[in-house]
Amino acid sequence: MTTSPGPLAGIRILEVGHILAGPYATMMLADLGAEVTKIEPPTGDLSRQVSDAYFASLNRGKRSICLDLTTEDGQRRLGELAAESHALLVNLKPSAIRKYGLTYDALRRFNDKIVCVALTGYGLDEGDDPAFDYVIQAVAGVADLTGDPSGPPTLPGYSAADNSTGLTAALGLLAQIVSGRGGQVEVSLRDVMLSQLNYRASAYLNEGTAPRRMPNGAHSYYVPAQLFPTSEGTLALFITHDGFWRTFAAEAGVDGFETMAERAANRDEVLAVVTEALAGDTAAGWESRLRPLGVPAAAVRSLPDALEATPSMIVEAGDFRLVGSPIRVDGYEPEYGAPPRLGEHGTLPVG
Repeated sequence: MTTSPGPLAGIRILEVGHILAGPYATMMLADLGAEVTKIEPPTGDLSRQVSDAYFASLNRGKRSICLDLTTEDGQRRLGELAAESHALLVNLKPSAIRKYGLTYDALRRFNDKIVCVALTGYGLDEGDDPAFDYVIQAVAGVADLTGDPSGPPTLPGYSAADNSTGLTAALGLLAQIVSGRGGQVEVSLRDVMLSQLNYRASAYLNEGTAPRRMPNGAHSYYVPAQLFPTSEGTLALFITHDGFWRTFAAEAGVDGFETMAERAANRDEVLAVVTEALAGDTAAGWESRLRPLGVPAAAVRSLPDALEATPSMIVEAGDFRLVGSPIRVDGYEPEYGAPPRLGEHGTLPVG
């Protein structure tokens, strides 16, 4: 039961967009108590065509108003909604954002305090080139860094670019609301992914060190910090400082390589010694031995196993079981509403 209003109670946000990045951003805000209204075309958000469960995973707790923004009536209603809202987040190609009047310049006449967030592939002034998640991971260099060095580039098993950009867009929206000023905010998938390559990019820009793929997902600085085979299963081990190494080495019966610099300079030798030691137990066994000692280590789990191990993260939203908000606010428990039916909270006739 909610013991206090959500931190965003009273904040009214409009959303225009499809599929993932924009809807994920506003769902995170709805989980924190904002009133989020999806403005959907007569055909609905494209994610409704994927599956009901897919749509629910990005749109719980929102309202849905069906408007045809190509009509005068649709534009009139858009202005009315903008007049009573704090922000609009739109996730469309730049030409559509301008065509439908979804910018601050177009909406300020209705409300000069409204915050308009444009979530695009490359930027509001960078054209309409297709910008889906996997394409952006290729463009920004993420795919080139992922996978085994002897194999082709690969991608993670989820929409990393869309989700990351959604969270960044939510941050930009809130920052501008806090400023007390209306205005245009831009967030692009490409720029967010380049930003998230932070230390990789810095190494290249400042030291000339071009990033490269490492076997078993190894970290470029820390050794050992990667996936290791065991007698059964795979272990993720992440040794980031000498204290972790001393504890791990004592438990695993490994000698030498006492400093980070020494381990980095002798990467191959360190990995060989660690691999041999880890072969003496299972991944689950090593996890149970190392985690109580404070050493960062975990057996690789499937998503079903991870969900089963974390029941507190599973919530009910109408008829759907979903992963809940990762943000915990003392004294507040989100009330996860059902995903809205298309036009459930208002529909204008198609003109």
